Amino acid sequence: MSEGPAGRRSPREPWGGVSPFSIKTKLGALVVIAVLITTGLMMIAMRTATELRFITVFSMIATLLITQFVAHSLTAPLDDMNAVARSISHGDYTRRVRENRRDELGDLAQTINRMADDLEAQERQRKELVANVSHELRTPIAGLRAVLENIVDGVTQADPETMRTALKQTERLGRLVETLLDLSRLDNGVVPLKKRRFEVWPYLSGVLKEANMVATARAGIASGSGSHTRNDVHLHLDVSPPELTAHADPERIHQVVANLIDNAVKHSPAHGRVTVKARRGALPESLELEVLDEGPGIPRSEWHRVFERFNRGQVMRPHGPGSDGGTGLGLAIARWAVDLHGGRIGVAESERGCRILVTLPGLPSLPS
Repeated sequence: MSEGPAGRRSPREPWGGVSPFSIKTKLGALVVIAVLITTGLMMIAMRTATELRFITVFSMIATLLITQFVAHSLTAPLDDMNAVARSISHGDYTRRVRENRRDELGDLAQTINRMADDLEAQERQRKELVANVSHELRTPIAGLRAVLENIVDGVTQADPETMRTALKQTERLGRLVETLLDLSRLDNGVVPLKKRRFEVWPYLSGVLKEANMVATARAGIASGSGSHTRNDVHLHLDVSPPELTAHADPERIHQVVANLIDNAVKHSPAHGRVTVKARRGALPESLELEVLDEGPGIPRSEWHRVFERFNRGQVMRPHGPGSDGGTGLGLAIARWAVDLHGGRIGVAESERGCRILVTLPGLPSLPS
């Protein structure tokens, strides 16, 4: 059962059978009570010689009163749900249905509230996407425009150094577009995997060298997802045994490791250390990866939100010196790539900093 939003109790599972408080039980009780009242009045009439017409009138009045009471208890929450649903259709996702019943209507109220929570979260993410992408695009476009305006106005010459500055801004735009393309792939469904066997040590060593080269070449310019700009953080690789091999899609695993390194570097203190560990998993050609930093870590209450899109964390100083906030998509893309492999990714216990654990299944086990 999924955890409900903060401040709200977790939703109950649907009733497995007929609850003592279900609507079916209430309607059945209504019929039984009406029959008992009519039978009781008939017995009184037979003992006291009361005319049948009076008994009939009394039975109808009593039955109508009880029916009206039960009907009001059933229709009142429906009116509340209708009002909330109308507000949601008009774009107001703040209203909620009262969850004070233990029957089918109570389950329906919880379902409507969960739907409102999801719609409110999607609307918030949509606004964050527009704000984040606008912020990410504004800086490189402004820098590129300034370089080109200086060249056109004759302030600077189109020498290699000036053009290199323009190229860096163009590269950042390309990285942002690539991130958005990854997001589009994530939304459009499963991407075919090209799995193969590879040696882990040289592969991860190449990923770390690329990250260091990108950081050195682009120092001083804010990055997009998957390529950090800080060159004061030391990257360390620990593979055991050294001849370890794995069976996976190298391109997708590159996305996972690059984005995890990018996130770890952003949250590392000055001259911190980021460690990438690789170990053999339980199945043939399976792999366990760890990325550990020395930053402030992630509160346990935020563990379930780490891999949500556009989530940038809520620590007091979420990013190290010289690091931008990114688009909040890197870890979501990493989870997407791991899910494609049928693996697992999550935050693990750590004495210091943040520790992300990735498990890849490797080759499927043969039936015995």
